[in-house]
Amino acid sequence: MTPSSPAPPTRHRTTAGSWLRSAGYWIRSAPGTYIWLAALFVTTVIVHQMSPDFEEDFLRQRSTNIHELSQDPVRVLIASAFWIDGGLWFPYAVLYTVFHAPAERWLGTLRWFAVVVLAHVLATLASEGVLAWAIRHGHMAPSAANTLDVGVSYALAGVAAVLTYRIPAPWQYVYLFAVLVFYGIPLVTGRTFTDVGHFTAVLIGLACYPLARPRSRPRPRSRPRPRPRSRHRTRTPVAQ
Repeated sequence: MTPSSPAPPTRHRTTAGSWLRSAGYWIRSAPGTYIWLAALFVTTVIVHQMSPDFEEDFLRQRSTNIHELSQDPVRVLIASAFWIDGGLWFPYAVLYTVFHAPAERWLGTLRWFAVVVLAHVLATLASEGVLAWAIRHGHMAPSAANTLDVGVSYALAGVAAVLTYRIPAPWQYVYLFAVLVFYGIPLVTGRTFTDVGHFTAVLIGLACYPLARPRSRPRPRSRPRPRPRSRHRTRTPVAQ
C-alpha cells in the first residue's frame, strides 16, 4: 500500500466572526468605560436634534457652574458627566479606548471608577472655587457664575495621570513629563478656570497612587500536618 501523504496544514483566516468576538471581549473587559461611552453616544444624538438656542439652555441647566452647584450640586455633578459640549462623540471614543479602557482593566472597575469620581468632582470644585474667587475680587464678570461647563475631560485627565504608575521605567518618566506639559502649558498661557480644573485633575490622578498599587494576594493557609500513626497497637486487657 502506498502511504497516504500528510494533509496540508490548515491556515487560520481572520473572519468577521473572530473579529467580532475579539471586539466583544475587549469591550467586556472594560464594562464601565464602554457603558459610559454608549451613554455619551445617546446623549450626543439627542443634542444633535436640538436647536442651537435650546441646546445652550439645556446644557447650561446641567452645567457645573457656580449657579447650578449652589442650587443642586449632586444633580449637576452627575448630569454634567453625560453630556459633551460641541457634539463630537468619535474623538471621545478613541480617547476612552486609549486611556479609560486600559486603566479599568488594570485597576479593576471599582478602583477605576473611584479615580474617575475623584478627578471629576474635586477638579470641578477646585476650578469653580477659583472662578468664584476671581468674581469676588473683580477679575471676572459676575455673569461668569452661569457659564457653560459640562463634559468628561476632568475625569479623562485624572485617568491619564494615574496610568503613569502602569508604565515601566524609564518610559514612565517620559509619559509623566508629556502629561504635565500637555496640561501645564494651557494653565500657564490660558489661565482659565477649565485649565485649572484639568491640571488639578492630573494632580488628583497622581495622588491616587494607593489605588494603583498592586493588590496583595492572601497567603494560602498552611494545612496542619497529620500526626503519624503509631505502629504499635494498644492491647485491651481481657477481663478474667
